[in-house]
Amino acid sequence: MKILYITNRVSDAAGLERVLAVKTNYLIDHLGYEVNIITLNQRDRALFYNFNSRIIFHDIVAGKKWIRYAFDYILGLRKLAKEINPDIIIVCDDGIKGMLSSYFIGGKYAMIYERHVSTNIAIKRVKFNSLQQIKYRISLWLMHIGGRKFNKFVVLSDANLREWNLDNLVVISNPLPFNINKVSDLKHRRVIAIGRQSYQKGYDMLLKSWAKIIEKHPGWRLDIFGKQDPELHLEEIAKGLSIDSSVTFYNPVKDIESEYLKSSILVLSSRFEGFGMVLIEAMSYGLPCVSFDCPHGPGDIIQHEKNGILVKNGDINEFSYQVTRLINNIEHRQIIGLNATDRAKDFTLDCIMLQWDELFKELLTSKL
Repeated sequence: MKILYITNRVSDAAGLERVLAVKTNYLIDHLGYEVNIITLNQRDRALFYNFNSRIIFHDIVAGKKWIRYAFDYILGLRKLAKEINPDIIIVCDDGIKGMLSSYFIGGKYAMIYERHVSTNIAIKRVKFNSLQQIKYRISLWLMHIGGRKFNKFVVLSDANLREWNLDNLVVISNPLPFNINKVSDLKHRRVIAIGRQSYQKGYDMLLKSWAKIIEKHPGWRLDIFGKQDPELHLEEIAKGLSIDSSVTFYNPVKDIESEYLKSSILVLSSRFEGFGMVLIEAMSYGLPCVSFDCPHGPGDIIQHEKNGILVKNGDINEFSYQVTRLINNIEHRQIIGLNATDRAKDFTLDCIMLQWDELFKELLTSKL
């Protein structure tokens, strides 16, 4: 079967890129698919993750001005889709152009839209002004128009279903990107957070929470891994809270698995999520996770007090209290960590990719 993924650049160290690499590699190595990927303005940028050498990449180069950009993109999509002539097209682009791509390409192909983020991704700050609210509503309206034209619209969790008024919805979670074979001994005095620096990830709240934690446990460290954004001034916030000696910001690393093994707790302070991939990754290494119960994802992954801890979204005091509980009691960490490892088994590659394989075959059968 020949399938085509349409996305943006795949050179960044982000969750969508990592998941795409893992899934396409599995489709080729274990299920015998031919995989093509159309990127946008990828040019000669090096790939951060390891994509299978048998993947056939195609790049659309679009101009900077929006009229030229739209013309180049739409024309490029139509041309490449015709040349590749795939059995199925999967769109992994969370922007409006991705949602409308089925109109750009036409109705000849079986098409799937794969949504990796919550609709809340458009929220970049605490408050929306009137113009921003109007733009947000228009974008949601356009996305729903585009979403209806796909044969299937895949979201990552049951909670994500409530964001869309569509009748073509399917839930398929992200898979673990590695095999479960090692766990942390949870004896490291280290808390870890993973994700790019952004308003969404709520690191400003995490730092305020950490200031309360470190007062009682000065020997512990908080290490944050992710693409850095100087405009958020997180290092300055840490200094202002007098916690800069116990907090370190790191750029993304390829061997994130070893960082999980050197940690004892994972924290997720996001204001909203599409899924919360780092939760199942950390859980697979036996790490107890403390997460805000934000929309959407953590509440579908974590069973509170059994295989992780859920905190009311934005409650900094409760967040610091729950992390402190885990720091104080290694037996509590170990019990939750053991249950977390069991929960992570529900997201193995074999389990998730079987669902994708069945969906592809279902669509092909319906097209005959």
